[in-house]
Amino acid sequence: MMNRFEGPGAREARIRYLDGDFQVTSPGSFVRCAVTGESIPLDELKYWSVARQEPYRDAAVSLSREIDMNPELRTRK
Repeated sequence: MMNRFEGPGAREARIRYLDGDFQVTSPGSFVRCAVTGESIPLDELKYWSVARQEPYRDAAVSLSREIDMNPELRTRK
């Protein structure tokens, strides 16, 4: 059984992440989460870091990565 990312037309896209949008620089149907490695279909991509040019599976993973990259955020009040 093939998943939706397998087959002749399924390949990883290259993306330039912008503020509130992204630009496909190399065609594909998905990107990989920078933290989990999971495939994210382009039509479901909602979370990324412009500064790090990384996509994330969901808001929780995005927040986790932000805290990992900026440990001082753990102690902010």
